[in-house]
Amino acid sequence: MEKNGGHLVGETLAAFGVEFLFTLCGGHISPILTGAKENGIRVIDVRTEATAVFAADAVGRLTGTPGVVAVTAGPGVTNALTAVKNAQMAQSPVVVLGGAAPSVLKGRGALQDIDQLSLVKSSVKMAASVSRNCDIVPVLTKAFEVAVSGVPGPVFVEFPVDLLYPETLVREWYGARTVQTGREGLTEKLIRYYLTRSVDRLFECRFDELAPGRYTASVPEIPHTLLKKAVRWIGRAKRPALIVGSQAMLEPAAAETVARAVEALAMPVYLTGMARGLLGADSLLHMRHGRKTVLKEADLVILAGMPCDFRLDYGRAIGRGARLLAVNRSRKDLQMNRRPDLGMVADPGRVLAALAERTIDAPDRAPWHAKLLQLQEEKAAAIEMAAAERVEFVNPLDLLLKIDAAIGDDSVIVADGGDFVATASYLLRPRVPLSWIDAGPFGTLGAGAGFALAARLCRPESEVWLIYGDGAAGYSLVEMDTFFRLGLPVIAVVGNDAGWTQIGRDQVRILKDDVATRLRYSHYQIAAEGFGARGFILDRPDRIDAVLAAAKKAAQQGEPVVVNAKIGKTDFRKGSISI
Repeated sequence: MEKNGGHLVGETLAAFGVEFLFTLCGGHISPILTGAKENGIRVIDVRTEATAVFAADAVGRLTGTPGVVAVTAGPGVTNALTAVKNAQMAQSPVVVLGGAAPSVLKGRGALQDIDQLSLVKSSVKMAASVSRNCDIVPVLTKAFEVAVSGVPGPVFVEFPVDLLYPETLVREWYGARTVQTGREGLTEKLIRYYLTRSVDRLFECRFDELAPGRYTASVPEIPHTLLKKAVRWIGRAKRPALIVGSQAMLEPAAAETVARAVEALAMPVYLTGMARGLLGADSLLHMRHGRKTVLKEADLVILAGMPCDFRLDYGRAIGRGARLLAVNRSRKDLQMNRRPDLGMVADPGRVLAALAERTIDAPDRAPWHAKLLQLQEEKAAAIEMAAAERVEFVNPLDLLLKIDAAIGDDSVIVADGGDFVATASYLLRPRVPLSWIDAGPFGTLGAGAGFALAARLCRPESEVWLIYGDGAAGYSLVEMDTFFRLGLPVIAVVGNDAGWTQIGRDQVRILKDDVATRLRYSHYQIAAEGFGARGFILDRPDRIDAVLAAAKKAAQQGEPVVVNAKIGKTDFRKGSISI
């Protein structure tokens, strides 16, 4: 078959190490899909464009190689936009390939023709349209470099459909649009000339002379003068606290190095976002509870890859008497809401590794550490007591503690929901680095199926647990069809309390009205079975262990699973509204 633009796109992606292309098919992008397949890339077709982007987002996080997604023109792009914004907020390297109307028909009322670049530019690091075959490789090369450099994020590259199909076919298309009467008037001649010149420009270069090269990532250098000052500060701190955020995990291949560095620094640490699981499940340095109390009493707080946003009460969570040492690739995030006493624009993971290489003579911190361990024990005991309380159906804390006991040592946990999932973040213990995926600071619901899809592809030997709230499940339960078609088992547990409880709890308390926050104890397991998954109902506490064991067995046999867990109400997260 004659080489075309779609084939060159696929060849370039393959040269850049792309293994998966996520998509929902459309005529504007068909040559990209076939071109990717021809070049050995696995094309993963899903049921919504948002899921495709979420999956690409998770691939970027888990591998460091940009996740790639192809969406068709118009509604394909608009349907993807929320997930693209989520990737931007999560600082995930993603390359979005968008179909577009034919280049000569833009702005003339062609099918699904809109101004896509203007629409997406506030949500991406780069938005570009390829207008000649000569530019396919250089534009894609730049797109990959931009996606992974500095603060990673999504990029958008638009391809007019006529650039992607074979040149001879495109010339036939445009030739058929001219009047062939043998007695052309001036208008017909001008149209034919315009169309001919347009095609000439589209295919200005010979495809056999276009070959992909390589792309490189640019990462901020460590400021060694500031590093020496940081060493002195750490050496003087009696009550230090370290917070490691997702940005410290932007180089997945270095995850074990970062883990060893955190252990070597030997200070109490809180792990957030993609850093969860960095130290395993049982490290005595990893503090899981009481962060607000600890940050108020600390004399040194190190923020490695996390801004002072709502999660840290806009910087007010950190005591005014504490020195704040912050490391971030983004200068804006570094200085957000509270300027650090010492700030480094650098990669947090690399800085932690560099600090661990220095000899730091620290004062005796045993009393501080013992105090924090006692706080952890007290919080854990309170959770155990709360989990033993009787509620209607199943106590969600009891369920989550038993899920934690059931997950495998190499499991990946995907979190998608509000109240139930926020509770899970306290109780579930990821066992290895890069084994927890949540939406991030954008707080997007509906990301779970895409994240789980990517996790199953990137970690084919690992169990993948998808922890759903019942509200979030409504966004992407349809992707059980995708898991079934592609033979990708995941274990989805729906915490079904028949409501949007994250919102309803405080709405009712403050505004005395539950309007729009009520759902039903819907039969999610039956809906999943319609898509090919195995479904289980869990509505009694004495059935938890048996149902989880059956779910694991079904997944081991290659079946996707949905456990519909009917849970009761608790006050575990009372007053947890985020603004």
